[in-house]
Amino acid sequence: MNESIKSLVREKYSIIATQDKTTNETSCCGVGGCDPMDATGTYTIMSESYATLPGYNADADLGLGCGLPTEFAKIQPGDTVVDLGSGAGNDCFVARAETGESGKVIGIDFTPAMIDLARNNAEKLRFNNVEFRQGDIEALPLNDNSVDVIVSNCVLNLVPDKSKVFAEIMRTLRPSGHFSISDVVLVGALPDALLQSAELYAGCVSGAIQMEEYMGIIRQSGFENIGIQKQKPILIPDHILLQYLTPEGLNEFRTATVGIFSITVFAQKAGTQKRFIDVSKPMVKLGEKAACCAPGCCD
Repeated sequence: MNESIKSLVREKYSIIATQDKTTNETSCCGVGGCDPMDATGTYTIMSESYATLPGYNADADLGLGCGLPTEFAKIQPGDTVVDLGSGAGNDCFVARAETGESGKVIGIDFTPAMIDLARNNAEKLRFNNVEFRQGDIEALPLNDNSVDVIVSNCVLNLVPDKSKVFAEIMRTLRPSGHFSISDVVLVGALPDALLQSAELYAGCVSGAIQMEEYMGIIRQSGFENIGIQKQKPILIPDHILLQYLTPEGLNEFRTATVGIFSITVFAQKAGTQKRFIDVSKPMVKLGEKAACCAPGCCD
């Protein structure tokens, strides 16, 4: 089962690597605000715009993801930063603007087409401290205790064994190193028709697990200073849901206590130096209402 899921994801993202951004934006991980219908009548659901962040490169932005983990990653000059599921290199290039020429950025992706695309983008930018490695994030091609910061955007929910990924993050982070990861989580049970949808799995929804289970895996992996840096609801439009649900099923889904959220999670590996996080400022708690684009847009 796990290998079939991996094959599905690899196939899906190999196709995405060859598509233009406009096509990708209309997928279940497309860029957009809270209102899923844009002016052209196409639907976008999850991602936020990187365009204002230093280091942003439009050629590397495929319009995928569910948050802005690099914005919250508290990267310092000289850091070694790793992006899990690096795609065309978007987060890597933003991270490189933070870590500077004295640092190093490594993108890891298991889709060959994405690696080729990211390497071409890095070559155009003439970055000599950004590299891309093909590999499975359940078995990272990295040495123990070699990384300061790990980021990832809407990727871990695609991985069958999330415990393995967090164990690998723990292994490769240096003492006091940390991660900032954006991902999709659930509160309440999705209908079976949605859970069994291959398309929604590749689109990050059906691969999501319960928020409490997700946070529990992080705790059980030994991390500390765990908190949610940002959260927002994900509203799937009716026309997509009706591909998998009957009108009666859709009504039950809309009235049930089920929520799909994008969260950006911070956690730290134990070490003598506690850096980068101001624990005097409380993090967002899941369930609190927060504006995800303009005030009132989520109502």
